[in-house]
Amino acid sequence: MTVLSTLDLIVVALYFAVTLGIGFWATRQQETAGDYFLGARNLPAWAILLSIVATETSALTVISVPGIGARGDLTFLQLTFGFLIGRIGVSLWLLPGYFRGDQETAYARLESRFGVTTRRLVSVVFLITRFLGDGVRIFAGAIPLALITGWNIPAAIIAMGCVTLVYTWFGGLKAVVWADVVQLAVYLAGGVAALLIAWEMAGGAQNAFFAAGSAGKLRMVDTRLDFSLPYTLVGGVIGGAMLSAASHGTDHLIVQRLLATRSLAAARLALIGSGVVVVLQFLLFLLVGVAIWAAGLAPKELPADQIFPRFILDHLPRGLAGLVVAGILAAAMSTISSSINALASSMTHDLYAGWTGRRDPSHLLRVGKLFSALWGLSLIAGALFFYLYASGTDTPVVVLALSIASITYGALLGTYLLAVWRRAEGRDVVGAVAVTVITMLLVVFANPLSDHAAFGWLAPAGRLAWPWYVPLGTLLAVCTGVALSYLPHGVRNSSHG
Repeated sequence: MTVLSTLDLIVVALYFAVTLGIGFWATRQQETAGDYFLGARNLPAWAILLSIVATETSALTVISVPGIGARGDLTFLQLTFGFLIGRIGVSLWLLPGYFRGDQETAYARLESRFGVTTRRLVSVVFLITRFLGDGVRIFAGAIPLALITGWNIPAAIIAMGCVTLVYTWFGGLKAVVWADVVQLAVYLAGGVAALLIAWEMAGGAQNAFFAAGSAGKLRMVDTRLDFSLPYTLVGGVIGGAMLSAASHGTDHLIVQRLLATRSLAAARLALIGSGVVVVLQFLLFLLVGVAIWAAGLAPKELPADQIFPRFILDHLPRGLAGLVVAGILAAAMSTISSSINALASSMTHDLYAGWTGRRDPSHLLRVGKLFSALWGLSLIAGALFFYLYASGTDTPVVVLALSIASITYGALLGTYLLAVWRRAEGRDVVGAVAVTVITMLLVVFANPLSDHAAFGWLAPAGRLAWPWYVPLGTLLAVCTGVALSYLPHGVRNSSHG
């Protein structure tokens, strides 16, 4: 059953048309793989800044953060303080290395330090985890979208996926970045509109803030030192900083955008500026949730993730509801387009070019477009698979799969930190990555695994809050790599076959 009005559907259709138009426009002067994957390294810093924010904001973020504000307080913002600190660290210590030489991906610099095997290993880890993680994000993002629009979930997945694939395939990173700018504007406009209406329904912003303050819902800082709590000052600053360092300093999804800027200074401006915008963005959506609560529209029996969708359906006027739905679509499509282009870029440069020895820019452009199409279809198929797999259950696979990045980010960040340890060699990094990924699999999935008698010993690990996953993984990777570097060469060689 369609729940949006005709005017709302027209707004959504216009949004689709604009994004497709951007894709066709971006095909101009596209002659090499560098044009396609890096926007000819000539994209303005402000556009990259906004693209980074849009890329890291999924549909689930737009849906769930208001629920956090409605059910809790503003302590979630402590994570964003860490996000900003992590980006400053990346801009000072990791970014300069990416701008030495003519690097195409985040993992090219690993080849000169550890050898081609390490570069390929890390690239494969990126490809697998990005495919699985974003496949399930697309599926999970389609769930609230289907609830709001009345579409079924497969239709929502296919519609989002196909439109995104078309403009990404035609325009490459240039289309992705400029579409991200539009998408960010759309979902932020929807958020501001929702906040203003929620304030009006609560009797004004002043009344909403007074009620929220009296109930303790404006608290931003939790100084408790408890590793089982996700939103504390220590966990937010340390965990958020290391998560941001890994995601924005080692994940090709973000690094690709930074490489597309005109200079190191521009990349630093884009990266640090994105951290400031992210703080303001999360504050906006948390306040939307607080305002909905103050208006009495967040009953306890309503699940947190349904609070904002229900508000959209029941209380936003025609046309404006379409704008907010377009905003949710925008957040979801930004995730898909970014993944398609980053996966194709890494596949082309880190694997294909190295294995075949073919590095002609025009040839790599054709190959890159082929990989873009294949990865786009694969992401759609992966999202449909998760839908079929989860049907008829409480979909715990979604909750678990969304933690995939936490399994590998520590290993990725640890790899780059080991690069400054002179004793470390490629074999040490391979061993450190293997140990870290296996250990973090056990930690992240400790709760479901500990239900089985054989894994009961994992129960304490299940109490660790998720912001601590990346710090733990990074520490484990560095310690393992350093320890392996002290083994005699003969022992290290025999241990790796």
